[in-house]
Amino acid sequence: MCVKRDILAALCYFDIFDYPITQLEISHFIRNGYRLDEIAAGLHSLTVEQWIYKFGDLYTLQNDYDVITRRKKGNVKARQMLVTAKKVASILSSFPFVKGVAVSGSLSKNFADEDSDIDFFIITEKNKLWLARTILMAFRRLTILFSKQHWLCLNYFIDETLLEIEEKNIYTAIELATLLPFRGITTFHKFFRENQWTQMYLPNHVLRVSYVEQSKNPVLKQFFEFLFRNRLGNLLDSIFMRWTSFRFNKRVKNGIETSKGYLMDLKISKHYAKHNPDQLQKKITETYERKIANLFHLYENNAKTVF
Repeated sequence: MCVKRDILAALCYFDIFDYPITQLEISHFIRNGYRLDEIAAGLHSLTVEQWIYKFGDLYTLQNDYDVITRRKKGNVKARQMLVTAKKVASILSSFPFVKGVAVSGSLSKNFADEDSDIDFFIITEKNKLWLARTILMAFRRLTILFSKQHWLCLNYFIDETLLEIEEKNIYTAIELATLLPFRGITTFHKFFRENQWTQMYLPNHVLRVSYVEQSKNPVLKQFFEFLFRNRLGNLLDSIFMRWTSFRFNKRVKNGIETSKGYLMDLKISKHYAKHNPDQLQKKITETYERKIANLFHLYENNAKTVF
């Protein structure tokens, strides 16, 4: 293990997003276990050698203060949007069969710009994912009338049957590590216990619940769940899953893309619904590996430091 090599790897990942990070953030996202003083010494050495650049408390591979300005503005915007996200999470948690609500994506990493959406990660009761998702998506359609659909991007659903995330790579490890759960403390404790595999990628980062509020379920939610926590509910759940699968298969066949240029695809199972996971993960992980390989090759050839 070499702390400087692993520092460069951590910075490489966030450099994909032009996002400088602090020493504490590096310690959380470094891929092997190190003491803080070892990381501090490695950062100092790499800075002196001009392999990385320090601006205030932020480190980056880019000798460009614009990325610092961008992060600071993005952090301010994110704090504003998180106030809204917390309120929306409270609303989402009041819907039937919703057990946990978290913010994901760039906002969960404390960054937002003028085009940012609020991405939500939803955990539902077992075998009721598609019933819950269909109701939530109908609610989202109503927000379009008020041009607030960007407040409600429902990109990722799982149910309590399958809490362990099947895609295991640096991208999903960081996404899980940066989730901001807002509702469902018991559910997210279980979820994080089932995903301790992230330690393979982020040994210094401990998955923990720190933002969650627990609240009583509204009477209407309890009543609806009582009505459909039976064979009829299971049947409706299966029907909604098949209908959604049919619709998205048709969209993929017709080559319909999202506003961000991805195929309008949905990975579907009885226990999960994930928008474009393979396309995005593949793009980011391949870019990450390519950046690391190029940087390490350059670093080794210059022989300024022996790994």
